[in-house]
Amino acid sequence: MMDETTKKFLIITSDTGGGHGSAAAAIAEGLRRFSRHDVLVNIARAIEESHFLAQKLAELYNYLLRYHQPLVKYYYWTIERFRPNESNLFYRMTRRYAQQLFERYCPQIVVSVHPMTQHFLARVLRDLGLIDRIPLVTVVTDPCYGFWRGWACEDVSLYLVATEDARRQLLDFGVPAEKIKICGIPIHPKFQGASESEQSAARVELGLDPERFTVFVNAGWIGGGNIPKIFEEMVRNGEDLREAQAIFVAGRNEALRRDAEALAARAPFPTRVIGYTNAMEHVMRAADVMVSKLGGLTTFEALATRLPIIADATTPPMPQESNTARLIARHRAGVLLERAGEVVPIIRRLICDPAEHAGMRLAAARLAVPDATRRIVDELTRKLDEAAPAYPPAPAPERATP
Repeated sequence: MMDETTKKFLIITSDTGGGHGSAAAAIAEGLRRFSRHDVLVNIARAIEESHFLAQKLAELYNYLLRYHQPLVKYYYWTIERFRPNESNLFYRMTRRYAQQLFERYCPQIVVSVHPMTQHFLARVLRDLGLIDRIPLVTVVTDPCYGFWRGWACEDVSLYLVATEDARRQLLDFGVPAEKIKICGIPIHPKFQGASESEQSAARVELGLDPERFTVFVNAGWIGGGNIPKIFEEMVRNGEDLREAQAIFVAGRNEALRRDAEALAARAPFPTRVIGYTNAMEHVMRAADVMVSKLGGLTTFEALATRLPIIADATTPPMPQESNTARLIARHRAGVLLERAGEVVPIIRRLICDPAEHAGMRLAAARLAVPDATRRIVDELTRKLDEAAPAYPPAPAPERATP
């Protein structure tokens, strides 16, 4: 039951890709588990909900990500060049929506996990006279240098970033050093390493052999990109993978799921095809290696599960993802896949060299920051405790003088 001591958090995200939503869910769960206060957490998908044109912009990004991944870089460059999220037009489009959010949820702190939301939220807070009363905190979900300039906004009161690299990028954007703290990427507490018995149990739960080397082929939340072609290459040359098995996750792409099932029926190795799932931690626990595009959240969820990564670099990654790729390659927690034809030899090498595979699992564990979400919750709680009351109580009525 909510009372006057309950702290109200509003988390702002968007379903442009799956990482921002995962970060929002992780922070929400972390607040419920780790905060020393009673909390009420609301999550808003601000881009899609704020205006029809903003929704279409988000849909375009997801369409390119699914079907035309090489074109995503032009979307990125266009946003960086014209910065629509900082424009007066974008503000006029979204102002009413943002005001309604504050009226509906009365948050005491606002947490953004998306680079397109800081500026219009800050401007509305300023117009409402709340900029000094409701802290605007940004949790940057891109872990490395080279991310969107939209993350940087002078009215954000606190930045929580994953790495020193991310901190350096904000400094180069002009964000004061005292506003930035390094906490790690917010991943859900359910992502943890599995023992051998837990790994075997996860495979059995998925209808797989508990003993076989298992490859997780991850087409992402949106379901697409280069991963289907890489899976086709695995099937085409699958005679070398007969002693292995695979899990293919098609995400929110029903057509891809059907295509993958048809392709899996011809594979020389057993394959379990799954659509969208909220139990990604079970899939990761069942796997020995993951073939995936390098989204920031997906990467760190895998690292927390001690899962090595074969990273899709067949299309040059966007700037923030290219440095993530270098990070895992430099620390030998993964391998960069520059041509689809290399995927089978890489998997075969890991099967035949258990020492190399074990070394990669150990490297993944060393890169992981398992208590990142707790650190983020601690910083959010501290910031909230420092803030003035956002909605001061109305003064008591004066008593009549006898």
